[in-house]
Amino acid sequence: MTYPLIVLPFVLLTAVVTAVSARRPGFARRMRASVATAVVLCALTAVFDNVMIALDLFTYPAEHLSGIRIGLAPIEDFSYPLCAAFGVPAVLSLLPTRKSE
Repeated sequence: MTYPLIVLPFVLLTAVVTAVSARRPGFARRMRASVATAVVLCALTAVFDNVMIALDLFTYPAEHLSGIRIGLAPIEDFSYPLCAAFGVPAVLSLLPTRKSE
């Protein structure tokens, strides 16, 4: 199995949950915050993945990658911070609110 195929269900699920959360109040504000968070997380991923790969802390088999890289880091590594930045706020917006006593 290749890494793009492993990542695909997570990206699709994130897209669906984010789209469903569009009906919740504050969607535009949540998207602005998610974009800002995604930029920061992707920048951190680019820096630290490149450092860890350069230090040979881990490697990826080339035959399982798409071949697209940012420095030494495969593009697939950037899907996880994107899913977190958009998926977590979307899920939280869909959860029922707790009533204060």
